[in-house]
Amino acid sequence: MKKPTKIKKIRREVAHLVGILFGSVFFAMGYSWFLLPHNIAPGGVGGISQILAQFTGLPNGVLMILINIPLFIVAILLVGKQFGAKSIYGMLVSATMTDLMSIPMLNRMGIIFHDLSKHTFVVDGRTIYAMFGPEDMLLSAVAGSVLLGIGLGVIFRFRGSTGGTDIPVALIKQKSGLSIGNAYYIVETGIIILVAAFFKDPKILIWGSMNLFIASRVTDLASEGMPYVKGVFIISQHSDEIKEEIYHKLNRGITYFKGMGGYAKKEVDILFCVMSRGQVPVLTDIVKDIDRNAFMIVTDVYDVLGYGFKSRKLDLRDDK
Repeated sequence: MKKPTKIKKIRREVAHLVGILFGSVFFAMGYSWFLLPHNIAPGGVGGISQILAQFTGLPNGVLMILINIPLFIVAILLVGKQFGAKSIYGMLVSATMTDLMSIPMLNRMGIIFHDLSKHTFVVDGRTIYAMFGPEDMLLSAVAGSVLLGIGLGVIFRFRGSTGGTDIPVALIKQKSGLSIGNAYYIVETGIIILVAAFFKDPKILIWGSMNLFIASRVTDLASEGMPYVKGVFIISQHSDEIKEEIYHKLNRGITYFKGMGGYAKKEVDILFCVMSRGQVPVLTDIVKDIDRNAFMIVTDVYDVLGYGFKSRKLDLRDDK
């Protein structure tokens, strides 16, 4: 196998760094324009920074960096060096962009938001700068969640990370044995509850939970893409005929599984095939034409490695 040349490796690393920077712009827009001004707790380090900002007066981006530094130290000591250089770069760039992309900063730089009065609102005695006013909280929550999810997804796609809850999640998984998904929801929900309690506003709990759900789904789509591949299971008494038609009309391979019917206690052949979404209707016609009593299950497949398919699996390690 031919290894990539040094120039190709350098180009790839540069592309990763640029991609992380690009994702950080969307990340910062979601935070600075829509979420942070309204105290919509998205969980994570951003949620904690909202509380500390009330005591210190420091910008949220600066606080994100200060919070992440001890987290990275603890992670390296207790978990190991799985959080590579691009994770640190992603954390620094995304936090810095959160401050640079704030509406007052962009106004001072003369880039956009030339009329600051349109984005200045007074809420409970404090002045905020946001894309939309408090009367459009739902729109702010949805728009901010989508942009935040896009940003995180792009950062992950280019092997980066924003630090934050990645670190306590890794610790919880290591010490308790919980799945990564459950660990994330424990950490993020805990932070949302903390922010809602601090600001004494139960609505923040609702907005934050909605934000967490939308952002996590969009992150998956941005980092992995739509599930463009389908996995199909077929149980039929005419499996050989169906197999031959799939070979000839779809040019897809077939795998046989041996199963047993739960009611009749008879052995059955189970066909399994992976194909593109566009081929599923053709397969459905094939199965119906041969055996109208066949049992067919279609599932989403998020990653395939093998002939005819290109893997989309993400690897956050720096040595890849």
